[in-house]
Amino acid sequence: MFRISRSSVYVLIIFSLALFACSPKLQQETSSVTAIESTEPSPTRVVLGNENFLRNYLHLVKGKRVGLLTNPSGVDHRLRGTADVFAADSSINLVALFGPEHGIRGAIYAGEKVADETDPHTGLPVFSLYGKHRKPTPEMMDLVDVILVDIQDIGVRAYTYIYTMAKVMEAAAQAGKQVIVLDRPNPIGGAQVEGNLVQPDFYSFVGLYPIPYRHGMTIGELALLFNREYGIHCDLKVIPMLGWKRDMLWEDTGLPWVPTSPHVPHWETVLFMSATGTIGELHAVSEGVGYTSPFELIGAPWIEGYQLAQALNALHLAGVVFRPLYFKPYYGLFKGEICQGVQLHLTDYRAFNSYLTGLHILQTLLRLYPEHDLFANASRVKAFNRVMGCDWIEQDLKAGVPVTKIQQKWLPEKQTFLKIREKYLLYH
Repeated sequence: MFRISRSSVYVLIIFSLALFACSPKLQQETSSVTAIESTEPSPTRVVLGNENFLRNYLHLVKGKRVGLLTNPSGVDHRLRGTADVFAADSSINLVALFGPEHGIRGAIYAGEKVADETDPHTGLPVFSLYGKHRKPTPEMMDLVDVILVDIQDIGVRAYTYIYTMAKVMEAAAQAGKQVIVLDRPNPIGGAQVEGNLVQPDFYSFVGLYPIPYRHGMTIGELALLFNREYGIHCDLKVIPMLGWKRDMLWEDTGLPWVPTSPHVPHWETVLFMSATGTIGELHAVSEGVGYTSPFELIGAPWIEGYQLAQALNALHLAGVVFRPLYFKPYYGLFKGEICQGVQLHLTDYRAFNSYLTGLHILQTLLRLYPEHDLFANASRVKAFNRVMGCDWIEQDLKAGVPVTKIQQKWLPEKQTFLKIREKYLLYH
């Protein structure tokens, strides 16, 4: 029997290592293989709608001119942008891109109008739906036969992407074109539903339909709801995800997070935003936008941080602890001023009632600092009420109505919504 001595093995190992060290090309090729292997789907990873579409539904766009509503959040599990992937795929005739708030590449500040442009990477025309037009014009629709939607919603009513999608659906219905929504996870889960419904007098582009503040639906489920319940009636198809379940948070999906807009750097930011974002509309206290932790803070130069933290912690709110802190914003409200306040630390994502927590924070600020009128700026109060979807919550807060009683007022309409919502849920 042929045997290799131990010393011969050592020589072979040393020779192989030396050969590898002297061959940059071999190192590069080996590294590339490792990177590719590391991006292969794991058994626990959710398959996104855009991936499911490429695997099983390409026949839907065969021979058609395709438009795509997307932004940097439209990526696959390898972080490849859908616009880039589709533009390079010879089986997809991608002819136009449509961009929501923040623009097709996500570089524009919140609320700023975005102009039409030519995408520098794909060379395709980009039609802004957050500038001169909020809805595709007939001329835009003439260029396409079908519009695909691949954009990451965050599960909060006031985020504008879902209404841009709705306007695309309206334009498609009028033009006799199809809309295909490539479904994506709700990052804060599909189980918890919180808040009042938008009242008709307060419909706006941050609350276009009567849904709760945390709706607990995916963007595809919302498309189905909007289409039938609110009279759009376009030719709509939703490409489902594979493996997503209603109780999943983003961290359960096995997917990388891409900031959905400049001030949502992490998926957890959405939970903070759904608590403090409404407060930020008043421009009376900082919610952390302009500092390193957007939406995680509440503060102002006139707040006493330890006092506020003690008062909020005494409420024993589920899933959150408040820590006193000092901070100095780099831009925006109170730029360059030393502020005191609290940082929200989440101890249980699923138990955290974000919308209620925001109301408790507001009520505590009103109680502790009555000399500072949070509702003094009429234009900001108008913006606050648009986001809240009504003005009765503002009135109740100012009148000192306990948050528990405020909540009881919206429970009947929430129950009605839950029954309607049930018809459009694609996942269990």
